[in-house]
Amino acid sequence: MNDTPNALLGPAQIRDLAGRLGVRPTKTLGQNFVHDGGTVRKIVRTAGIGAGDRVVEVGPGLGSLTLGLLEVGASVVAVEIDPPLAQQLAATVAVHQPDAADRLTVVAADALEVTGLPGEAPTALVANLPYNVAVPVLLTFLERFDSLERVLVMVQAEVADRLAAPPGSRTYGVPSVKAAWYASAHRAGTVGRSVFWPVPNVDSALVALDRREPPATTATREEVFAVVDAAFAQRRKMLRSALAGIAGSSAAAVEALERAGVDPTARGERLTVEEFARIAEQLPLVQAEAAASAGEHPERPGTVDA
Repeated sequence: MNDTPNALLGPAQIRDLAGRLGVRPTKTLGQNFVHDGGTVRKIVRTAGIGAGDRVVEVGPGLGSLTLGLLEVGASVVAVEIDPPLAQQLAATVAVHQPDAADRLTVVAADALEVTGLPGEAPTALVANLPYNVAVPVLLTFLERFDSLERVLVMVQAEVADRLAAPPGSRTYGVPSVKAAWYASAHRAGTVGRSVFWPVPNVDSALVALDRREPPATTATREEVFAVVDAAFAQRRKMLRSALAGIAGSSAAAVEALERAGVDPTARGERLTVEEFARIAEQLPLVQAEAAASAGEHPERPGTVDA
């Protein structure tokens, strides 16, 4: 490990880089750059990244965390949407850690549109995610890259609470359930506002996720997620009412819930991802029976007509 001060970016170097590139951090891209080397190394340690690991980083910005990952011997695929930042990243690494330059690959693209990554498949995602797209990016990468075994992301503290929330808690909702489909999640630390430039007006936290198998179910992920979305669209409604639209009627929703072993008067915030999967299994069966009686052919939840 290289502990020389020049290996990472400090506050003066961050501002100098931004000034030379004409970069003004924007709320649109959710940009807040980390300038504290101690925080960067804490993130890398918490992620358990070491020599030989293949890491994908989303939103590397000016390269603070990228340098921290390279410092411990990992190889990094960095996905950056901002063209000037994407173009500069390799040069920054060449200056601060020239021996690590061949372990960096830069992908200039919107992370939400990336469907493939160059080189060896990454086994870890480590990133300071832009606040405005943190959850969509996280879920998209878990869906598209099943090689990812572990994740450590820095997000807005409120988002961290939602991702790691257990059923029945105040912050449990759609992000909690959808993240649980892919992985077990827990908060892994807090990050002070002062380590960012510009200083954000919200607190940040680290969330760690460990990949696990999704629930054993005959329903597809899309079908389960359609039920989750419906259940939380009006989260104060009982499930028999919240799922009436997707089921076709309140009576059909009640039938599917009872067959899934779920109380129709419960609310979505009480259910595990496994229970949502059981509901998604039962809905098309109930709909098929109703359609057979009426001589119709139902669509499965989460699908649309071509």
